[in-house]
Amino acid sequence: MEKITKEYLDLQTERINTSDFIEADPVRFPRRYNRLQDIEIASFITAIIAWGNRKSILADAERMFAFMDNNPLDYVMKRGYELLGNANLHRTFFESDLKYILNGMRPIFLEFGSIEAYLINRLGESLSSITPWHIARVIEEQIRMANGNIPNRECARFFAGDTSALKRVNLALRWLVRNDGIVDMGVWSIMKPSQLYIPLDVHVGNTARRLGLLQRKSNDRKAVEELTAKLREFCPEDPMRYDFALFGMGVNGIED
Repeated sequence: MEKITKEYLDLQTERINTSDFIEADPVRFPRRYNRLQDIEIASFITAIIAWGNRKSILADAERMFAFMDNNPLDYVMKRGYELLGNANLHRTFFESDLKYILNGMRPIFLEFGSIEAYLINRLGESLSSITPWHIARVIEEQIRMANGNIPNRECARFFAGDTSALKRVNLALRWLVRNDGIVDMGVWSIMKPSQLYIPLDVHVGNTARRLGLLQRKSNDRKAVEELTAKLREFCPEDPMRYDFALFGMGVNGIED
């Protein structure tokens, strides 16, 4: 293809970023709620299983929220997760992993009222330079501490280390921070849309490389930073609007 232009990416974004996108995407779960805490729980719990086949992700998330009676905050505060066993929920994610994460989130809501308020308390002095890796680290530390500092593999994989692409956390943050009036909800003010990073998965990475937007071969933090910097050249105030274009072209094929 010829050199990619802002106009081309804008066109692809507008084609994909519509209300029709919602029902076939995991974002449909946090969008069901109006209460901030429900949206926060739904965003992170949905994002943690947002890998693999999309139909399976949607079916498995539907099952998870059903046994929460579609009331995530009440389920957490009443310790409904204590009844969970170790049945498989999605690929390598089991009921025991969900119990671990929700048990770790409960003290946040008890003490601070919301995950955003907790992050403001922990990261208040550095909010102007906050990154998803900061956010992931402090949430993972809290969850682990609430579980007696016993590590959990799935939690550690979700809130992965400083060199990770952090795809699923970046996806949850896009939903929570960015408000496009169509798909993303924008219920958090802790970050600006300009501070978001691309949720880099195989489809997005491969599409970005085919379009000449990404040179790095590994899907890691450096690749995320490289691609995000490129997208910021096109739209500094809202670079993640192009996540729709790259994801949609990756799944559906690139249109010339």
